Amino acid sequence: MGDNEAEAGGAVQPKRADARRNKETLLDVAAKVFVASGVDAPVRDIAREAGVGLGTIYRHFPTRADLVIAVYRHQVEACAEAGPALLAGSATPYAALREWINLFVDFLVTKHGLAAVLRSDTAGFEALHGYFLDRLLPVCAELFDAAVTAGEVRSDLTSYEIMRGVGNLCVGAEDDDRYDALRLVDVFVAGMRLSR
Repeated sequence: MGDNEAEAGGAVQPKRADARRNKETLLDVAAKVFVASGVDAPVRDIAREAGVGLGTIYRHFPTRADLVIAVYRHQVEACAEAGPALLAGSATPYAALREWINLFVDFLVTKHGLAAVLRSDTAGFEALHGYFLDRLLPVCAELFDAAVTAGEVRSDLTSYEIMRGVGNLCVGAEDDDRYDALRLVDVFVAGMRLSR
């Protein structure tokens, strides 16, 4: 490989990393705008908040559906990546599980509008829901299994039951100011704990 090829190859890596970071920042901003204003928020609001032009958004996400799906997937990835970090950094596996479930609740409540928009495309929604389960069930299982092994929680549940139960407690929470899903989920999670 010649010097010019090595220089060209070396220049591509930082550019790709910058482009990836910029896209992640754009998705973070879009998620924030969607939570604040709904998924029908004008794309120009997202562009203004992100400090980019409309063309930049449309270059990455040609349609609103593309942007909504990308935001949803980005948030699923953030929730998935948080699990191992919480397990490594928490005082106990139960503390990590509890904190991760709180993040999961936040994801479910604030991103419910994203999922509702996607339901109109049944095949697309099913694929996205499959992705959601494929990414998050193993994370929940890892955290739950660690807490079971540590003797902190009852062992007669499955990670699917936990995620389904938490999900059911979150249904409709985004539209009802009188209902605090996180408080009810906290009661549910406390009920999994073995008394010491």
